[in-house]
Amino acid sequence: MKYIDRKGNISIEENSQDKFLRHLYADRGGRLCLRVLVQPFVSKLAGAVLNSPLSAMVVPGFAARNGIDMSEYQEEAYHSYNDFFTRKIRPEKRPIAQGRNILVSPCDGKLSIYRISHDSRFCIKDTEYTLRQLLRNPKLAQRYQNGYAVLIRLTVDNYHRYCYVAEGVKSSNVHLEGCFHTVNPAANDHVAVYQENAREYTLLQTPCLGTILMMEVGAMMVGKIHNHHKGPRKVDKGEEKGYFEFGGSTVVLLLQHGKVRPDFDLLENTENGYETFIKMGERIGEQKLPKRTGSASARTGK
Repeated sequence: MKYIDRKGNISIEENSQDKFLRHLYADRGGRLCLRVLVQPFVSKLAGAVLNSPLSAMVVPGFAARNGIDMSEYQEEAYHSYNDFFTRKIRPEKRPIAQGRNILVSPCDGKLSIYRISHDSRFCIKDTEYTLRQLLRNPKLAQRYQNGYAVLIRLTVDNYHRYCYVAEGVKSSNVHLEGCFHTVNPAANDHVAVYQENAREYTLLQTPCLGTILMMEVGAMMVGKIHNHHKGPRKVDKGEEKGYFEFGGSTVVLLLQHGKVRPDFDLLENTENGYETFIKMGERIGEQKLPKRTGSASARTGK
């Protein structure tokens, strides 16, 4: 895996989990196991185990192995592993970039950004996706042609709560049933995971950034996507939208053509094959203003 931070520091990592998942998806025997592992009942069963009091015993070791600084989080007693996994961070540790014209990341994770073609297609690591399949709504897919798809992939060491990326009015949530593949890139070489996994999305109408589609994608061993607000309502940038229970997962943003200018470093990093480390509330783009035409004197009539 190739990662980069916003200061340009590069890291290339492949841990034991990455290697296991690569074999699971690439080997014939592993793919036979997948037929069972990706079924929703497996994630629900795992969720029941991780909600049990006994599961709290693994929390200290897990935090230490993954280098999680617990001083950043609100102090509380964890009654299960999922209590720990859905922990809340201290607000001052995730400041929200201000300004109506600024788009922020909804969560911590590893970010990639892709241009959506005129026929609603985009490609992630040699796997082609279409918005029609992703959304199961051809009319809605047309709205985001020539725009951008932003993917923020969360892993088990990340903070698993997410926020609204701008102020505006949200629609009702739309839930799409599916299975639960891992969102690790090892799977994406073999399966169009974002089109097959269970997911939920809402439309966010904003004053400056167009209508942004925010989608949460479940993953292997993610039992539930918890969104706080089911129906339409006004929301503020940085307001908590929801959280994932245990497992890796992804938040997807779809941006309309001509509405948002993504930050150049994020586009360049993706083009060069890197995922960018990002934090919730961090700036990732800004309002794209219409191009000016003619001279200043022509515009003022002088």
